[in-house]
Order: sequence, then structure tokens, then C-alpha cells
Amino acid sequence: MVAKRSGVTEPFSREKIIAGVRRACQGRPVDEDALAKLGQRVEEAIRSSGSAEIPSHEVGLAILGPLRELDEVAYLRFASVYRSFESLDDFAKEIEALRKAGSSGEPGPST
Repeated sequence: MVAKRSGVTEPFSREKIIAGVRRACQGRPVDEDALAKLGQRVEEAIRSSGSAEIPSHEVGLAILGPLRELDEVAYLRFASVYRSFESLDDFAKEIEALRKAGSSGEPGPST
């Protein structure tokens, strides 16, 4: 089960994850197979936690890493909504973190 910020719980849905990521990937060179694989990775990460209920925030965190690997532009789109970017500075900081991670081989932006 996924616990939303409002207090409502709902069953985990791989399809819902894929639909959200698909919106972030709109117009990007990402095919359905890649989206399905990302959805599977996220579901495996969630299920491996062993928790019966997981906060929706944790689901978002589980999406960010695989999405960053899949497509950096889609990652920025998703992260901007997920982390509630409010200014160009927020984007600039995230882009800088992506650049640093890309040149150093590190995992990437902080979550």
C-alpha cells in the first residue's frame, strides 16, 4: 500500500508509475519498453523494502534514480514537479548537480 500525503492509502500501481513517467517523457526518445522496465525497477525497489505500507514520497524517490539514467530531460521535468521547484535557480542547481554527476561518475543529484 502507498500512503499519500493526504493520509489516504491505495494499492501500489506499476501502471500509475509508468503513466506519470510517460508524462515526463513526452516528446523524448523513450519507448514503451523502457518505461515498462523503469516501472518494474521501481516496483522491485518498493517491494524489496519489505514494508506493508510505504509513503508516496518514497515511491517518488524510487522513481528519480532510474529516470535520471533513462533521460535527463524527463528527470528534470519529473523532479521539478516532485520537488516543487519554484524558481530558475532550482532548475539551475539540479542541472549543475546532473553535470557534476555525469563528469564524476557519481550517482547524481541529492534526493
